Amino acid sequence: MSTRLDPVTLEVVRSAFPAIANEMAADLQRTSYNMMIYEVRDFCTAVVKPNGELVSQNVGGVSHFVADLGVVIEDGMEKIGADGFQPGDVIITNHQRVAGQHLNNIVIYTPFFFEGELIFFSMVRAHWIDVGGMSTGFGGGPDVADPWMEGLQFDQLKIYEAGERNETLYKLIHDNIRFPESSLGDMRSQIAACRLATRRLEELFEKFGPGVIHAALDRIFDETERKCRNVVTGIADGVYEAEAFLTDDGIEIGEPIRIHAKVTVAGSGMTIDLSGCADARRAAINSRTLAGARVAYKALTAPTEPVNEGSFRAVDVVIPEGNIMMAVYPAPMCMWSIIVPTVVDTVIRAVAPGMKDTIPAAHYGLLGGPVVFTGIHPKTGKRFIVQSIEGGGWGGRPHENGESATVSVCQGDVRNATIEGIELKCPVIIEERTLRTDSGGAGRYRGGLGMQTTVEVLVDGTWICEPPKRGEICPAWGLWEGKPGKVGEFLYRTPGEEEFSLADTPRNLLPKNSQLIVRTGGGGGWGNPLEREAVLVADDVKEGYVSAGAARDDYGVVIDDATQEVDRPATEELRSKRRAAARTAAE
Repeated sequence: MSTRLDPVTLEVVRSAFPAIANEMAADLQRTSYNMMIYEVRDFCTAVVKPNGELVSQNVGGVSHFVADLGVVIEDGMEKIGADGFQPGDVIITNHQRVAGQHLNNIVIYTPFFFEGELIFFSMVRAHWIDVGGMSTGFGGGPDVADPWMEGLQFDQLKIYEAGERNETLYKLIHDNIRFPESSLGDMRSQIAACRLATRRLEELFEKFGPGVIHAALDRIFDETERKCRNVVTGIADGVYEAEAFLTDDGIEIGEPIRIHAKVTVAGSGMTIDLSGCADARRAAINSRTLAGARVAYKALTAPTEPVNEGSFRAVDVVIPEGNIMMAVYPAPMCMWSIIVPTVVDTVIRAVAPGMKDTIPAAHYGLLGGPVVFTGIHPKTGKRFIVQSIEGGGWGGRPHENGESATVSVCQGDVRNATIEGIELKCPVIIEERTLRTDSGGAGRYRGGLGMQTTVEVLVDGTWICEPPKRGEICPAWGLWEGKPGKVGEFLYRTPGEEEFSLADTPRNLLPKNSQLIVRTGGGGGWGNPLEREAVLVADDVKEGYVSAGAARDDYGVVIDDATQEVDRPATEELRSKRRAAARTAAE
């Protein structure tokens, strides 16, 4: 077969690999058992080369999952060896020594051979609801002391070898997790998705041959790199820095966690240095990942383009060993995801002076507000688990408001679970799911709104949550005089109690008929709030996004109580006074 690469073939191959990953995702979502996969979409699917180069991922795949898949493959090649793989193998791994995340994030991958040569691996990383230990739901809390306490660790193990299932390993998993039907059902779904990819890859290689495919991928990677470099070239050379803080880690209360990003731009190259971040902690808030830097770089350079290895060729990431983002095993990592969205925001904030017409204000900075409740279903006598991730507000942008009720920048196409699906399968009632008035930061372009979700639980059980760590010490910041968004909080009330209490622990035992509230934060505002058109503020008040009091206090807009329209003389007078006071303060 010829290695000649014509433009039409190039475009066919360019579309084929993302299509394979997308079909894997559809297959996984359609056949999985776990609400976190089929409803929330907390997974990614991908094709990766044996050298760890990313070929493609599904559209909407969880971005902080896919950022480290290449490291997993490199480790597998080193541990098993190129000659150790054969057709029909299925490898399971989640070990934190390589790409440290919580153990619930299980990677299943299979090798693809063509004419006897190992060419690719098809991979699925997906969130299991349980892997033993304290992993149920989201993997424990800050006081999980080590990975053994968190759950089962799989270190590049073959669950299938040459098509034959390892019954001993399968039984070991089955007997040591709380939801074997769900988790092992999800594993079978992951395997099916990988095998589907193998069939599609065989069809592609039989049609075009390996020479054409490899030539096309080389061209695609080069073009992707060039597009990213072209964006960076538009940023003035220099060193850009920013920092943020998490309130604490849940154990060392009152000791903020520093996040520092130093971004160096030189021509078309960029270096993201996270050396200034805090050292690894005793609490389980550590991670071992390039995701924070890579997700930020992708968002800055080519956010709507398909991702492949070329997306990251022109960025150097510096994270020293022992850093909170590059913790050394066995540092506890079950709450690894809490810090990553803020790292992304901090990198983006650093380069804001060089991309003023592009960079938004900060978003609420968490993966989401988890609604995770588990207990015994009264009708079946079996364990159940509710799982949903409630989104928050994104920052205002240079030309429009921030998005409301959206998951974090790290999460791709993750969304909350449907009310109907939750109530149909679990003994809870979703009493309210609404936008939080005044949660978005004021600005010329308003920050997006957070959410409030209220749940009544109909049985005794455990509410598992991750108390927000970006408190008042570091809310979603505004840019260019924009104001910060409100922070989130988790509350609960047991029967007979009048007031709600703040949930400040990851596990809360709730009796029947208790209520829990998940409030997510809002995004920061972009630009001076006094420059926002008064009529737009009035529209926000009518929609319930902004209260009349906040319209006056934050935007200098007076709303007539009777008509709900702008009182223009009063507004002009108030805004003139505010501007004059600001000029005086500046002088």
